[in-house]
Amino acid sequence: MTPKQVVETWVTRFNAGDAEGLAALYAENAVNHQVTQDPVESREAIRAMFTRELAEADMTCIPEAIHEAGEVAALEWRDPNGLRGCGFFTVREGQIVFQRGYWDKLSFLKLHGLPLESLE
Repeated sequence: MTPKQVVETWVTRFNAGDAEGLAALYAENAVNHQVTQDPVESREAIRAMFTRELAEADMTCIPEAIHEAGEVAALEWRDPNGLRGCGFFTVREGQIVFQRGYWDKLSFLKLHGLPLESLE
C-alpha cells in the first residue's frame, strides 16, 4: 500500500473503533507521538493506547485532505464536534513507522466530558 492508502485504511479502522486493526498497520518498533502527550513506542503499546482511548471517547475522524510526498502522508482532519487537527504518517514497506499528530487536547477533553487532570 502507498502511504496515502495506509492512511485511508487507518481512518476506516479508527472510525470503526478497531484497535487491533489499527495496530496491525504499524511496524513492530513504530512510534506514535501525539504532541499533547508522551510518544508511544512499539506496536503493542500503540494497540494498548488505541484500546484505552477508543473506549474513553466516541471519536470520529473526518478527513479534510490526505497528501502524499514520498514515504510521508499528511492527514488534515476534523470531527463532528468541530475539533480539528493533522497527522503525519511515515510509511515504509506498507507499515507506519512513525506518526505525529497535532490537536488541541483541552478542547478534546471538554468536548468528551473527560477530566481536565488528563492534561498533566
